[in-house]
Amino acid sequence: MAKFGVFCFPGSGHLNPMVALAHCLQRRGHEVVIFGIADTEAGVRAAGIEFHRIGAEDYPPGTLKKLDEQLARLKGIAALRFTLERVRHSTSMILRDGPEAVRAANVGALLVDEAEFAGNVADHLGLPWISIALFPPLLPDDRFPPFWLGWAAGQDWLSRLRNRIAMQVLLWIATPIFSVVNQQRSAWGLKPFKRPEDQLSPLVQIAQLPEALEFDIRGERPAGLHYTGPFLRAEHRPAVDFPWDRLDERRLIYASLGTLQNGSEAIFKTIAEACAGLDAQLVLSMGGGLDPARLGTLAGDPLVVRFAPQLDLLKRAALVITHGGLNTVLESLSEGVPMVVVPLANDQPGVAARLKARGACVVVSPHWLNAARLRKAVTLVLEDATYREAAQRLQRAIQQLDGPGRGAELIEQALKLHST
Repeated sequence: MAKFGVFCFPGSGHLNPMVALAHCLQRRGHEVVIFGIADTEAGVRAAGIEFHRIGAEDYPPGTLKKLDEQLARLKGIAALRFTLERVRHSTSMILRDGPEAVRAANVGALLVDEAEFAGNVADHLGLPWISIALFPPLLPDDRFPPFWLGWAAGQDWLSRLRNRIAMQVLLWIATPIFSVVNQQRSAWGLKPFKRPEDQLSPLVQIAQLPEALEFDIRGERPAGLHYTGPFLRAEHRPAVDFPWDRLDERRLIYASLGTLQNGSEAIFKTIAEACAGLDAQLVLSMGGGLDPARLGTLAGDPLVVRFAPQLDLLKRAALVITHGGLNTVLESLSEGVPMVVVPLANDQPGVAARLKARGACVVVSPHWLNAARLRKAVTLVLEDATYREAAQRLQRAIQQLDGPGRGAELIEQALKLHST
């Protein structure tokens, strides 16, 4: 039995799967405390997880909503730069407040979201720590394109060169983060980081990405990397009111851009126009980013809600239109639903590329998005059975997995622990 401290990026796409993993560890007899900012405290405590607040000065209540609203208006490289700057600020806070918080909580090991840099705190305190990849894992392997690019994988020399160059570009863009990290590591008497993969745990890297969704690459995977499966527990989701009586007998198209990149009225209007006139009913979820009333009257009269009971709607859906967030993709695949993906930023192009390589989606670039292109993609996925068959193949693979359970086992094995 052990007590784990968890550092997790403060977004639902990260907190939801991390909470599922934490619950699994608790059921196995361990204790878990999540370190986070004020805006995440209520949700974590409501899920039955111990919480320790950090960053009180930097992140007073309401800060997360403001940051998410800014990100919701961005896409592409602008969104990536904003996210990296956000990570830099968070990293500074974690390196400052983390050591005292970890000591006060008396934890014996840390679980660190790969979007955070709290492994440095563990190094400073002499604690073991484990990397948890809640998006496609960071891979020190030039056979794989970096997680933030929508390239297909390739093993020829040109593809591998392109991947190496792209990783160097990412390192260059992230220089401000590594400067903050290395300045603090130097103050602590630790060796500086030189490569992006230096931020990974030396013990084990656990990814919730199923191996069935990873690029099909010949040869061995990077040492220490383990694919598990979705960290999904439906019972931990809050109840959401939904007008079920307004659903009709037509095929259901569910559209969501997640909870972060959802601030563009134009994209939602384009989705509505693309689906108008099809023999299908469109449900648009705003993800909390916009007031549905701001959209006015939409083409095709879709059902528009601020939040949707996503897991329940996916059981009925014939098609999902998504930004390519990993959690929405995994939840859709868990129900065998094919997708049309409009990847907007961050890891979404990488998720979309993996899904496309498995034949379960059509990708529409946000740079060329219009109603005609999106309608063509939607019609193709609805009418061509091969997309649903590919999604169902992935569904069968996922059904064989217990992501949180396998993740917990790997954590115990790496730390030589036993569950009760």
